[in-house]
Amino acid sequence: MQVRGLLLLLALILVAATAEAGKNKKEKAKKDGSKCEDWRWGPCVPNSKDCGLGYREGTCKDESKKLKCKIPCNWKKKFGADCKYKFESWGGCSAQTGLKTRSGILKKALYNAQCEEIVYVTKPCSSKIKSKSKGQFAPLLP
Repeated sequence: MQVRGLLLLLALILVAATAEAGKNKKEKAKKDGSKCEDWRWGPCVPNSKDCGLGYREGTCKDESKKLKCKIPCNWKKKFGADCKYKFESWGGCSAQTGLKTRSGILKKALYNAQCEEIVYVTKPCSSKIKSKSKGQFAPLLP
């Protein structure tokens, strides 16, 4: 009978500890306790130069917050790091300009960023001439 009571007591302690741990996770998720739901976020501002770690500021009514953020150093800076696009394949090389062009359609705008729906990018045409004669050898002499 005592073993049964001890097991029951251990089970109750385990249930209480689990419930308390669940409350702590919920509190951590909420963190600041702000009830404001209409946050306006600014762009990610790098700590130095034009890429790397930085912060973004947000405001809601009379509250303000700062969040850590990161701008990849190989990012297309003219689009902004908060605008994500789905790009088509590169088009053909223009003989007049010497450039290839492709377009991208907006896939996602993070933190309510102001993004263009369609963007166009260009890059110089490759100067290499690809030979199509790969795998051909000169005939052997008898």
